[in-house]
Amino acid sequence: MNAAVWFGAAIFFTFATAPVLFTPETKRLVGEAQAGIVAQMVLTRYFALQYWCGSIALIHQLAEWVYLGKTLQKVTIGILLGTFALALIGGLWLQPKLQKLHQTRYGYVKTAQGYAKKETSATQQAQAGKAFAAWHGVSMVINVLVLGGLALFLWRVANPTDGPRFVPANKFRS
Repeated sequence: MNAAVWFGAAIFFTFATAPVLFTPETKRLVGEAQAGIVAQMVLTRYFALQYWCGSIALIHQLAEWVYLGKTLQKVTIGILLGTFALALIGGLWLQPKLQKLHQTRYGYVKTAQGYAKKETSATQQAQAGKAFAAWHGVSMVINVLVLGGLALFLWRVANPTDGPRFVPANKFRS
């Protein structure tokens, strides 16, 4: 179930939530800089969901190995670790980089009270805009890779290759 929730959340975010945040109507309604701030807030929660689901998936795989004696499938574990690593890279390294570039691009800084105007030159804003576009492209590629990894992981856990589906109670190890 965890793999399905993780995959479903990624699909919903990628194809339903994220596109709405960057429509011309949203930018016109709240402003381009504010639309980016809202997107960053949504992304923060999206990555938190990815961390939780990835952690649960790892714990689940290890629990099956320890308590049920199931062998760890190298391909499944590899897909899970690769997907989780990409999610961590996206959320812990790439997202803060994009936030700083967005702040420079639109000339604001996050404070304890909210957001305040920051003086930046037009050259700095233009450079930040170009860098943001490039790194945003990288983040979209990573997101597509995560979606592919999650689809494979969901397929692997939904269609196990070994062992009986129901294990008798006396098979549990302590």
